[in-house]
Amino acid sequence: MQLYPAIDMKNGQCVRLRQGAFNDITVYSDRPEEVALTWQEKGATFLHLVDLDGALAGRSVNAETIRRIARAVSIPIEIGGGIRSQEAIEFMLSLGVKRVIIGTKAVEQPEFLGDMVKQFGSEAIVAGVDAKNGMVAIQGWEQVSTVSASELCLNMKSMGVEHIVYTDISRDGMLTGPNVEATRKLTVETGLDIIASGGVSCMEDLQALYEAGVKGAIIGKALYEKRLELSEAVKRFEGR
Repeated sequence: MQLYPAIDMKNGQCVRLRQGAFNDITVYSDRPEEVALTWQEKGATFLHLVDLDGALAGRSVNAETIRRIARAVSIPIEIGGGIRSQEAIEFMLSLGVKRVIIGTKAVEQPEFLGDMVKQFGSEAIVAGVDAKNGMVAIQGWEQVSTVSASELCLNMKSMGVEHIVYTDISRDGMLTGPNVEATRKLTVETGLDIIASGGVSCMEDLQALYEAGVKGAIIGKALYEKRLELSEAVKRFEGR
């Protein structure tokens, strides 16, 4: 199971939100590139970045911070938040990012992801599926759509997408445990690389995802609150 330490950026700082609420923020560092380097030193083999300002603005806002992180580490990076055009994808890849996560546009214009997979390859394009009670949320989680998570994932598969970051918003930043059953169900139904995001609080949560056959897990607040040790988790679940 691939582990992804998360770095959420707002105003150039490394922060965490609770349930995606922009008025409920904890700032952990004003130098995200140093945080990235710390996770790499502790054994991380992939990083997950979120441009929170970008998610709301619909365009990249923390480009300089992203560039600094990409320069600081040698491991691959994926990023989401406000990436809604081919130009935005090209720009992110030019900063040194390996994978770009597209959320809102996946719901509003699924064929766009199909075009981008053809253009950049399935390793570069990831669909971000953020759900509340099984329904997909868009526009920085400000709106809930009429599309179910399962429906969107299967649509993405038909477009050639292989990787999906699945976030259960109700669990995000709450340390209440991931929605293992929903993530397992999506993994089984689609056969895709479903990456669980939201709620991981301890090694037991990672173990539950691992046993459910989930292919990846994003870890955020649990690392910053020192509830689990990254080096130990990488050793156990990535076999490194």
